[in-house]
Amino acid sequence: MEELAPYLLELPTPGARLDWGAVFGNDQPVELEVGFGKGAFLVARAPQEPDVNFVGIEIDRGLQLHVANRLVKRGLRNVRLIRGDALAVLREFIFDSSLRAVHVYFPDPWWKRRHRKRRLFTSEFAGQCERVLMPGGRLFIATDVEEYYGVIKAALASGTTLRPGVEAPGPDVPETNFERKARLAGQGVWRGIFVRG
Repeated sequence: MEELAPYLLELPTPGARLDWGAVFGNDQPVELEVGFGKGAFLVARAPQEPDVNFVGIEIDRGLQLHVANRLVKRGLRNVRLIRGDALAVLREFIFDSSLRAVHVYFPDPWWKRRHRKRRLFTSEFAGQCERVLMPGGRLFIATDVEEYYGVIKAALASGTTLRPGVEAPGPDVPETNFERKARLAGQGVWRGIFVRG
């Protein structure tokens, strides 16, 4: 467990915000992934961009430890992992305009109508994404549920100044486990990039 400790980012006391320079010991730009799952994106992207710091948020402690082990094995020092609720972490612990990018890949669609209040993309979450992104910062989205993609776009259009950029992130965004499953099942994948003005 001791070898995992440098990767497991503890949240500051309430009222304090995360100082990325202190967290990473450098002033490199920071990108955040919400819901990192088994870590496909972070593990692939961090070695490709050693001059960028990556932070992942995941609610599940088991997944946090699993991905920390993957990072240790690869010696990836530019990644930190937070266990917590993404909306609360964004709202309470991240400074305005402090992130170069936010990545949200295949958020849980919460299919049942009575469960939809649990969906990640609400107007509040969209507003928090806008707040933490620096001007010109980008929000990357992917889902295999077309209806949910429409909900996401509507939340961003009505409650933020984030505007669509190019529709597909391109080859520099690694394929996630959910994307692979969707592709093998013959399902569509809806992607978008939204840019803060």
